[in-house]
Amino acid sequence: MRHASKINTLGRTASHRKALMANMASSLIKHKRIKTTLAKAKALRSYVEPMLTQAKTDTTAARRLVFAKVQDKEVVKILFDEIAQKIADRPGGYTRILKLGQRVGDAAEICFIELVDYNDLMKKGEGKATKTRRRRKKKATDAAPENTASEATENSTEE
Repeated sequence: MRHASKINTLGRTASHRKALMANMASSLIKHKRIKTTLAKAKALRSYVEPMLTQAKTDTTAARRLVFAKVQDKEVVKILFDEIAQKIADRPGGYTRILKLGQRVGDAAEICFIELVDYNDLMKKGEGKATKTRRRRKKKATDAAPENTASEATENSTEE
């Protein structure tokens, strides 16, 4: 039984899981969107979001805490300089999971996990297309009397 065991082990040892999460976190920060399985994405979300919260306070201590998890100087620089600016006013929920369906080989649930502020298509208000006006088509019965009336005036002028 798994009582009070909140970590999804993903069928890996602790060291393998730690390396997996660090690599996926650095890929997510570099590319802003990655494709993975749903179970890994859910585990990654709980791993990355505290790091993003740490990045809001740009201090040496915060940088060291994030570097302890990621072990990549370039990723830490991107996180604190670029991403922290965009998420500064957001109170949480920095990632989004978009389900894609099942993988062909083993029917695993596949999804995208992305940083919310970097998807231009999903932003509210900005990426929307302009609405087109649609009108009802006139019925054939409405159009027929207009034609007969105009024909009647033409016929009367000819005579």
